[in-house]
Amino acid sequence: MDKQKIGFIGLGLIGGSIAKAIRQYFPDYEIIAFDKNKEALALATQESVIDVAATTIDDNFYYCSYIFLCAPVSFNSAYLKQLTCYMHEDCILTDVGSVKTNIHEEAETLGLGKYFIGGHPMAGSEKSGYSNSKAMLIENAYYVLTPSVEVSDEKVARYESFVTALKALPVILDYKKHDYVTGTISHLPHIIAASLVNFVKDTDTKDELMKHLAAGGFKDITRIASSSPTMWQNICTQNKENISQILGSYIKTLTKAKELVDDGDEQGVYNLFDSSRTYRNSISETSAGPIKKNFAVYCDIIDEAGGIAAIATILASNNLSIKNIGIVHNREFEEGVLRIEFYDAASQEKAGALLQKFRYIVYER
Repeated sequence: MDKQKIGFIGLGLIGGSIAKAIRQYFPDYEIIAFDKNKEALALATQESVIDVAATTIDDNFYYCSYIFLCAPVSFNSAYLKQLTCYMHEDCILTDVGSVKTNIHEEAETLGLGKYFIGGHPMAGSEKSGYSNSKAMLIENAYYVLTPSVEVSDEKVARYESFVTALKALPVILDYKKHDYVTGTISHLPHIIAASLVNFVKDTDTKDELMKHLAAGGFKDITRIASSSPTMWQNICTQNKENISQILGSYIKTLTKAKELVDDGDEQGVYNLFDSSRTYRNSISETSAGPIKKNFAVYCDIIDEAGGIAAIATILASNNLSIKNIGIVHNREFEEGVLRIEFYDAASQEKAGALLQKFRYIVYER
């Protein structure tokens, strides 16, 4: 690809990660960014991720090959109006929001359809902000493209090629289908996780036994409840029709599960878990979906002074960064007394082999 100029409106977790990926794979590209958070712009400039930190949406955005809208979903549509005068024939206007219908309709209303291709990199983290962004966040993640009706096939092919060059996996979908699919596999799980955590909080004993005895399994399935409340407030508002329909269907499945338990239907209960296990095991582990995977190793250690320090030293001396480490007190559904979490699959695999070399008993999930 020739040298190009890329614009970003918003430089948080996703915008920052895409900008870093572009800088990594296309180091000579010019990157312009606007964000209300001046600290994010300062840090991105300091790290040489961006070339120009714009204090407003101004003439710096002329002649961009791509302009990425990476602000919260509810703000992106408003920013569209400010970008109309910066469009040119070869420009591709895109966003990274997990809800597409509203921004597509707004782009069409403003006459921006021939430039607009919605985008949704299906990757993320419980942590937000530019400081938590990293180039590898979108690597091997599905990156959904939702072309407008008016946009040319040439632009779609160009964007698809660009996403592939950033090591993500492009998937082209109709924007309405996208909103229903992500409503089911991303928005619903976040609502379930938040509701489950609140249910435990509201029904816990006075001495908080549930909180203290919660196993690693509970923490795993509710991890996404730590996500940004503001972001999920916006998503639920923007995709409310789909989410309402999906929640209604899911409530029926919970009611059915309750009936199986109430009726003592042993075969029905078995089928519930057997069917879910079979389908869950058929889901590929090779590509990232909308909910970020954990990369953890479990190992047995003797309860003695310096046990954890010894493992940390082995890993650090081999340039392996630990994301989180801790003792598993409730091992009902876990193997190994020590849980070590890493940032990526390569580190997880290397750590497992390394610890086995030092004769630790290691379990991987």
